[in-house]
Amino acid sequence: MGANTNTARKKVLVFRELPPDQLGRLQAQHDVTVANPRVPEQLPAFHVALATAEGMIGSSYPINEALLAKAPQLKVISSVSVGVDNYALPALAARGIMLCHTPGVLTETTADTLFSLIMATNRRLVELANLVREGRWTRNIGEELFGWDVHGKTLGILGFGRIGQALARRAALGFGMPVLYHNLRPVDLANELPELVGKATHTSLDELLKRADIVAAVLPLSNETRGLMGAREFGLMKPGAIFINGARGAIVQEDALLHALDHGTLRAAGLDVFATEPLPMDSPLRTHPKVTALPHIGSATFETRHAMAVLATTNLLQALADERPAAAFDTAAV
Repeated sequence: MGANTNTARKKVLVFRELPPDQLGRLQAQHDVTVANPRVPEQLPAFHVALATAEGMIGSSYPINEALLAKAPQLKVISSVSVGVDNYALPALAARGIMLCHTPGVLTETTADTLFSLIMATNRRLVELANLVREGRWTRNIGEELFGWDVHGKTLGILGFGRIGQALARRAALGFGMPVLYHNLRPVDLANELPELVGKATHTSLDELLKRADIVAAVLPLSNETRGLMGAREFGLMKPGAIFINGARGAIVQEDALLHALDHGTLRAAGLDVFATEPLPMDSPLRTHPKVTALPHIGSATFETRHAMAVLATTNLLQALADERPAAAFDTAAV
């Protein structure tokens, strides 16, 4: 195919603020409305803009079937995210609305965050840092405040896409950790990840839970994974195991997690995601002594968030020009 000449200006709705340079790219080619529906005074403008929007770009806001019905001209949504659980995928597929996302550019950063959370939870870094900050460090710490080694422990990874594989490299190659992973299908390590041959093993969910010292969830949210970690699954984990969630909060049944922490043998949990975000003030997870909680910072670095915005903007511009976007999501495959 030759270069497309569709240069007509389109109506674009930006529903979460973009970096100025990327907003400028959009404004140079299209008529742009910036309206963040999370900001009460901007919500009316958001709904008005929906009526004529041909393209949308943003993240972290549910675009459900009711909202899509208010956008009869919509052709494409470009999400500044990898996950697409905020979008009504069947409705998008039914109307032929393209959905784009930003895989790849946040892989290494998110894996950094996850391994940091593994380290922080095992070594009780937040708890001990607060001990110093609050003036409670008055003598050498005793065994009641000791942490646990990470190196050499068995890491179980739920989901083995880009981020899971990046996490496995950090664990196996950097910390000498045997890796077990559970995925829809085994990865051909010899051809795709030769550095992990002999270091990472595909196994069933139950076997992974029984054998891993640390279990990290990095799988996407879907009908199959929603509520995946419940009472049965936490009950299968070995005594003293630690659970890490850097995927989506809804993968975990939070009541079951709390029960496993309070009444089971689960040693601790490190969580970057929650069923409701921001975490409600009355959530027991917020102050639980066995929980290291982060405010969903998986990809939150200056470099990575800008790279995500660049890819999302490129996706949108390409789609509006009737070109193939760099990263389209197949809504019909879900």
